[in-house]
Amino acid sequence: MEQKKKDHVVALNRKARHDYFVVDTFECGVVLTGTEIKSVRAGKVNLKDGYAKFERGELWLMNVHISPYEKASWAQHDPRQNRKLLLHKSELRRLGAKVKEKGFTLVPLSMYLKEGRLAKVALALAQGKSAHDRRDAIIARDAKRAIARELRNRGKEH
Repeated sequence: MEQKKKDHVVALNRKARHDYFVVDTFECGVVLTGTEIKSVRAGKVNLKDGYAKFERGELWLMNVHISPYEKASWAQHDPRQNRKLLLHKSELRRLGAKVKEKGFTLVPLSMYLKEGRLAKVALALAQGKSAHDRRDAIIARDAKRAIARELRNRGKEH
């Protein structure tokens, strides 16, 4: 899923692509309160340990930290409360069937403001990587960096 230039990325979950194989991505709306959206616009979001879960036919974003809004009065939100995700019913059914398969989970990849207004979450249908898969990915990345470094240095010598 490509994000347009008008979209402002608020938070990234860099650990998600390291820990999971991303099979498919979805754009979901998020139900937020007034102080939550103000904190999101300020970039006070942490997706690191977040995941999505089905409860009673609805999709919920769990364990995502949105910091309390500093300029709010007594009416504050709970930073780790569960937030409802908005998808079309057909997408919910399809995702629900996939998640019931062994090894699939829903992980937030990023949170962004679409056209500066609406908070959206890029949600990934992912499969967990084992320890040796992670090591292989690190070795491949390091080899790619070494090749790029060597090509850069070779160009400087001439």
